Amino acid sequence: MHARRRNLSMNVAEVKNLVDNYSMDLLIAAEKALIEDTHVPIAIGGEEESEKLTHVLAAVFILEKMKTVDVDFNTALRDYTRQMRESIG
Repeated sequence: MHARRRNLSMNVAEVKNLVDNYSMDLLIAAEKALIEDTHVPIAIGGEEESEKLTHVLAAVFILEKMKTVDVDFNTALRDYTRQMRESIG
């Protein structure tokens, strides 16, 4: 019998929710709280802390890109996923 494999990949809808509903300051506070294993000040979807951290890190990158380069969410998301693919190799 095979163990059921859970999908812990990035959920684009959750990242979009974070980008649309939280400020950069709150996202960074949530990132810090997840890393330090303390109370997270916002609601973040995900089954495990690592999945939640993935969503927050993506949201921070995308929100920063949207503000500094003046691009839309989808363009910033494509840049994020491209950068992640390149870093993985």
